[in-house]
Parts: sequence; structure tokens; C-alpha cells
Amino acid sequence: MTTLRFQNQFVLIDAGELVSYQVDGHEYIHQKGSPGWRNADTEMFPIIGPTADAGFFVQTPKDIAVLDQHGLLRELEYAQISATETEAVFKKTYVARTPVENSKYPEKSTKKQLFWPYDFHFEKAFHLNSDGLQVRFKIAGERDSPFMLGYHPAFKLHTTEVTITSNEKNISLEEVLAVGGRALHVPACEELILRDAKQLKIRTEGFGDFMLWTEVPNMVCIEPITFYPYSVPQQAMHEGFDYLLDGPREFAVHISTLD
Repeated sequence: MTTLRFQNQFVLIDAGELVSYQVDGHEYIHQKGSPGWRNADTEMFPIIGPTADAGFFVQTPKDIAVLDQHGLLRELEYAQISATETEAVFKKTYVARTPVENSKYPEKSTKKQLFWPYDFHFEKAFHLNSDGLQVRFKIAGERDSPFMLGYHPAFKLHTTEVTITSNEKNISLEEVLAVGGRALHVPACEELILRDAKQLKIRTEGFGDFMLWTEVPNMVCIEPITFYPYSVPQQAMHEGFDYLLDGPREFAVHISTLD
């Protein structure tokens, strides 16, 4: 476990996964073992969304890839490369076409192994300061490598009076629950405010959209994304790719309290 502290803020990271963010002792992150989801956060890369209806095949400019829901990054283990009292950096490295064991097999998938036709280096950095918690991502690989990126944190809810404000529009928790597994799309948005017992602002750099997902009233996932996967058929998932061009791409999520 890695801990970060700054003034009244506390962060706990388990092998690259954000499992606690507390301000003045108030917990903002969904706790493992609570109803709703087995994780606290994860990343969706190099694709976002399901692939089952496409036979788990994804077209790329180089070759067909075999990917399960949300890609294969989450099947890899983070290595911690640095840590201070207020910052920790983790990294995952993948060599093109290396088979990766699929944790969804055989209960939820017919594919025992996954692979991607491109090398990549994926860095995730946490930083605490007076503005709150920053989570930064850096993607590096060969030029023209395709990718989608989504960050998938789950936030603990303390009340039943929950709203999420986007571009001056209020979204109720009931609306998110009603959409179900497809997740509620919030397009062209770089900032949301989660209003619960306390207020939390989530601001992004580089993503462009959000998805909102939950199936229980005690948590909600507020997910910055580069592409909403249900805007195309699964067989056309490649239409949502972005590409590495001149060097690495960087993305950021800023989480701060408003109370």
C-alpha cells in the first residue's frame, strides 16, 4: 500500500488503484466489499466498452486485436516507479502481441487470452496539493498507435439526495440507474460536480466526455472518456480510436472538494 498526505487530505493506493481519498476524514471513494462494484478505480484502454457482440475482435490499422470489455490494460500489473509524501507514479508496459490472461474467462467470456498489436507504456501518477487530488496519465508508443482511454473511478455516496451537475444541467442518481449497463453519456463536458453529503468537483484535461454508471444507490462511477462506445455498433469500435502522433499523449483528472 502507498499512502499520500497533504494537510487535511489522505490518499491510499493499492498497486496503482485509488482505494481511498479522504478530506477531513470524509471518504469519497467507493470501498471494496461494498455493494455495487468489486473495484475502486481502473482504466479502460486501449478500447472502452464491450466487445462481445463483435466476437471480442477489434479492427486496428495493423491487425485484428482480441480484446474483452474495456481492453486489456486492467489485466496487467502496475509497477511503482517513484513515491514521495504527496506523489506516487506507477507504470505498465506491454509488448505487442503478448498474450494476456483474461480474468473474465470462462464465466463471462469465451476468450481465454487477449492481445493487442502495438507496444505501449502507460503511466499513472497521483499528486496531492492544495487544489486536491490530481490523477495524470501518460501514454507512449509507436506513431499512429490507435487507442481509446477512459478512467473509471467509483465514488462513495453517503445520502439518497444525490445530483450530478454538468454544464448547468442536473442529473439525478435515478437517471443514471435507469440507463443501466450502457452508462449515461455526458458529451462535450470537462467538468462535473457531484453533490452528496459534501460536494466534489471532477475536472478533466484531454478526455472530452463523461460516462455515468451505477447499479446501486451507494456509489456512482464518474468516468472521463475519449469516446462513448455505444455511439457505434461493436463491430465498428475502431471508428472511435484516437492516435498517437508526435510523442506521448497526456490526460488528467482533477478531484477537489467544494465544501
